[in-house]
Amino acid sequence: MPRIFFALWPDGPARAALAGMGRRLAAEAGGRAVPAANLHLTLAFLGEVPDDRVVAALAVAAGVRGSAFDLALDRTGTFRRAGVSWAGPSAMPPGLVRLQSALETALRAAGFALDARPFAPHLTLARKVANPRAEAAIEPVEWRVERFALVRSDRGEGTYANVADWELGKES
Repeated sequence: MPRIFFALWPDGPARAALAGMGRRLAAEAGGRAVPAANLHLTLAFLGEVPDDRVVAALAVAAGVRGSAFDLALDRTGTFRRAGVSWAGPSAMPPGLVRLQSALETALRAAGFALDARPFAPHLTLARKVANPRAEAAIEPVEWRVERFALVRSDRGEGTYANVADWELGKES
């Protein structure tokens, strides 16, 4: 069964800046940097899902509407239990709140079981961090979010591939 999730992919310049930050954090904290190609911000994690439910997830996403927005990741920190260093926003843009909420609501209505914890937007930069870092402000890494995607994860190879993606509308 495929392992799937909905995500935002940073644009090229943001990806390069975040990959460099991940390498520095991994070196400082004794972890392993996430490969640049895998850097993403998860909107909703569905886990291992049979093919018919992948089709249902595609149908749900096709009905979700949202507007493009600017996202600035301006802080870093560590989730100690998970052993990961991350970058995240100090304030959630309204467009991100609306998109994630609409997606989560529609997925739950379609019978998908999602994490009960509140949405905490972050992008994982390093894994297996041995020396956690305190949360800190950083120079913002920004990009214009114009699409969201359903992504398939291949556990054996550690690669991600878009199953489909959807364009966000222009701001009204």
